[in-house]
Amino acid sequence: MKELSDRQKIILSLVVHEHTRTAQPVASKSLLKEYNLKISSATIRNEMNTLEEMGFLRQPHTSAGRVPTEEGYRFFVTNLVQHTSLPSATRNMIAHQFYQARKGLDYWLPLAASVLANQSQAVSIVTAPHTQKVTFKHLELIATRGSQVLMVLVLVGGEIQQQILSFETGQTQEPLSQLANQVNQLCENRTLEQISNLPPSGNPALNLVMDAIKEQLSLANKLVTGELYLDGLSYVLGAPGFVDYEPANSPLKLLEERSMLDDLISRTVLTEDIGGVQVLIGGEGTWQELQNYSVILTRYGIPDQLSGTLGILGPMRMPYKQTISTVRYVGELMSAFVSDNLID
Repeated sequence: MKELSDRQKIILSLVVHEHTRTAQPVASKSLLKEYNLKISSATIRNEMNTLEEMGFLRQPHTSAGRVPTEEGYRFFVTNLVQHTSLPSATRNMIAHQFYQARKGLDYWLPLAASVLANQSQAVSIVTAPHTQKVTFKHLELIATRGSQVLMVLVLVGGEIQQQILSFETGQTQEPLSQLANQVNQLCENRTLEQISNLPPSGNPALNLVMDAIKEQLSLANKLVTGELYLDGLSYVLGAPGFVDYEPANSPLKLLEERSMLDDLISRTVLTEDIGGVQVLIGGEGTWQELQNYSVILTRYGIPDQLSGTLGILGPMRMPYKQTISTVRYVGELMSAFVSDNLID
């Protein structure tokens, strides 16, 4: 790792802060004026030249000041951003929004996306909690029309799978409820493997339902993450400097193509502990769609049981300290919610 002097670290930090604030190249004179540094403009300029040679800064135009490079942002986040909490007023405001909301994932997940987007002025990414080992919890069978029956399968952790089943004959609700009770007694708290090992029944209706359950559990097992919630796209589209990025819609591909987002999540934050924050800058040489952007992600939930992912995607020029703290705090609130409401 490249070593920087204390003065170089200070100057790099100030360039990052000023460029984040103004979206403009930062000149040595502006640093001297804005921060009242006790060194000359020539000394600042020499240090900025050295930082440029080391790959931490670059000069967009000959007469312009400097802006941070990917390597500069990466060094700043890794070495110069301290683990700090959000101001108490901000924490209280965010907590108040959550605790005023109705208790339920249908309310808290979109709220988490909205809070992250508004606080960071960037695109928020929130996935519903997903079980590490898909397990049957409860089944409902609901008569619809004729032989058509709606199967509602609830998994441990709250995920819901639905499927229309076609029986050989018309169905009424009372025998369907009895059949559902029989299935619940057989399958409660069992995994796909355990249910697959149950002996077949002589009841065609029961076998039809059991086959559908195994199909849904198999599909759930293949999911990397739960349902996706997004918010704040307008913040990125309206950010200063966005029009300079080519192609401008590259990050949208990541959000539109679920397989790409699942790949990013599975190869990054899913390898981290619950509550750990991971910062990806410029795609880290792996995701070309993110070459001008940064992604900050954390896992929330209960270790080895149930977890989701939340974070933000925004321009590389972002207030990292505040954004990292916001992502971490909202993750803590969501982990507490999962622990209090989704784990039996």
